[in-house]
Amino acid sequence: MRVSVLGTLACLVLTGAALADPGGPATGLHERTARFGIGRAATPEVLAAWDIDVRADGRGLPPGHGSVRDGAALFGARCAACHGAKGEGGSADALAGGQGTLATPKPVRTVGSYWPYATTLFDYIRRAMPFDAPQSLGADETYALSAYVLHLNGLLPEDAVLDAGTLPAVAMPNRNGFTGDARPDIPVPAR
Repeated sequence: MRVSVLGTLACLVLTGAALADPGGPATGLHERTARFGIGRAATPEVLAAWDIDVRADGRGLPPGHGSVRDGAALFGARCAACHGAKGEGGSADALAGGQGTLATPKPVRTVGSYWPYATTLFDYIRRAMPFDAPQSLGADETYALSAYVLHLNGLLPEDAVLDAGTLPAVAMPNRNGFTGDARPDIPVPAR
């Protein structure tokens, strides 16, 4: 394939123009939005709606509570079709079982055998479940589902209730099965 001199020159001019913007593509974003008449500036309220992460220590957990009993009913209605009646798996991953298998040739990675923090379960359910309607569950429903899944794994009694204080206190079996991130820009938590 042969490239013409004019084609090469046009590419160089366009590349030079793109590289000449020292602020990058976000420079003047507000002005560009106004000029094209699309989009809007993100307000603190818009950002707050997306600020839903929950950290391992529980920071970010919302007010609310949920029981194992309420979680069982909700799981049957919203989760069992994919995850099985008792979290054993179906068209989606198993959520329960697998304890003691991580060091075997065929480890079974479930919430109860692999996940290091119970708060991660809440965060994942809140963000991504149910599959057909992610982020549709309220805080109480998410606490209840977390309680039920932890109960299925033998980590909570049948009468347990979770909230922002009790969820981070759940001791997961594989909590110390991961190594810390020793990169200099990431603080390594003391154990």
